[in-house]
Amino acid sequence: MAVFSTHNPFVFAFGILGNIASFVVFLAPVPTFVRIYKKKSTEGFQSFPYAVALFSAMIWLYYAWLKSDAFLLITINSAGCFIETIYITLFIAYAPKQARIFTLRILLLLNLGGFCLVLLLSHYLAKGSSRVRILGWVCVVFSVSVFAAPLSIMRVVIRTKSVEFMPFYLSFFLTLSAITWLFYGLLLKDYYIAVPNVLGFLFGVCQMILYVIYKNLKTVVEEPKLPETNKDNEILSTCGVEEAVSSELNGHENGENMKEQQEEYNGNKDMRGSNGDQLIGCQA
Repeated sequence: MAVFSTHNPFVFAFGILGNIASFVVFLAPVPTFVRIYKKKSTEGFQSFPYAVALFSAMIWLYYAWLKSDAFLLITINSAGCFIETIYITLFIAYAPKQARIFTLRILLLLNLGGFCLVLLLSHYLAKGSSRVRILGWVCVVFSVSVFAAPLSIMRVVIRTKSVEFMPFYLSFFLTLSAITWLFYGLLLKDYYIAVPNVLGFLFGVCQMILYVIYKNLKTVVEEPKLPETNKDNEILSTCGVEEAVSSELNGHENGENMKEQQEEYNGNKDMRGSNGDQLIGCQA
């Protein structure tokens, strides 16, 4: 496997930029886990987005190993696997029994069972270049489904006319990540990397437009009824891939100063858990 794509310096340049942008997205949930560590409790946060982000990084890492010139995909997704594993470990350490059992089941079914299934099927049912193509389509399908996740949080922003659950810097780096991996895939002529990031770019731009529209609007909070289905739907996809994004939104602790509206606080807390985990799956 060629370590770097020296035949085209632009491929290397966009790969480096994609690594940087995706790494920032992977680190977005840090405030959430600092909070969990300090309080020794996972509160209303969920583990599903992190398990999905880990699975995404694993799939793209396997795909990169089968390629001949995708070293920069290997670096970012290796980092993603490591970071997401730390997040999940901390979650399991401080989660209540029921949440801990649920997390372990997800890890066994998705990250272990699902990945092993993909590994075995791709190994025994396909050979050579056909194996790369089949795995590439698996990555594309998974990435597209993950990139569609921001639709839920965009709907919340429109309904509440508030960008509290959609920090601009997170949307910006997700969009930047999609752009860099899009050009990386095009220059490398790897459309399995490029295609999902077209959708990631479009959704990223839409999020930033919504931010500009609603950032200065002040709304009166009156027990917003946020649908439960929004919880954990935001899973970031970065790197020309997807990713489970980051619980940076969870870092916002504005709700703690609103004791007189405890019910609303609890609802907002759950929403933060889902937003921050926009599936970040650095594919490429």
